[in-house]
Formats: sequence, C-alpha cells, structure tokens
Amino acid sequence: MPRYYFNLRHRPGPGGLAVDEEGDELADPEAARAHALLLARDMIARTRTEIVRDWMACAFEITDEAGALATTVRFGEIVPEIEG
Repeated sequence: MPRYYFNLRHRPGPGGLAVDEEGDELADPEAARAHALLLARDMIARTRTEIVRDWMACAFEITDEAGALATTVRFGEIVPEIEG
C-alpha cells in the first residue's frame, strides 16, 4: 500500500511548511484526501498553537513516496458551503 505524507502549509514560504516525516499508508490519492479532511477537522477542534493563527488558511500538501505532490486539501473544505 502506498504511503502519503501530510505536509501542513500554515503560511507562505519555506518556513510555513511543517513536513510530515512519517506519513500514512492509504489505498490511493482519494483515500489520502478523505484522511486529510479528517485530520483537518481534528486539528481545528483539538490543537492549540501559536504558529497557526487561522486554521481556515491552512492546507495539507499531500505528497507520495517519491515526494511528488498528490493533492492539496484546504482546511476550509471541511466547512460546507452555504447556498444563496
């Protein structure tokens, strides 16, 4: 099973990326995306830190084992859009 790394982008530039050194084994990029949304929900609800001031401005830059970008998941995606 492939391993995906959930690197946290919390601000622009190289200093704004917290690199995931361990990763998680998941079936495919869609499973990684679903996992990222669960992680984002949990971090917003449970994590308090001075580094992140606005969770909705954060994103996971998910990479595969080769270091290639598989997908990006914005934390704001966990909030349902309100229609009209």
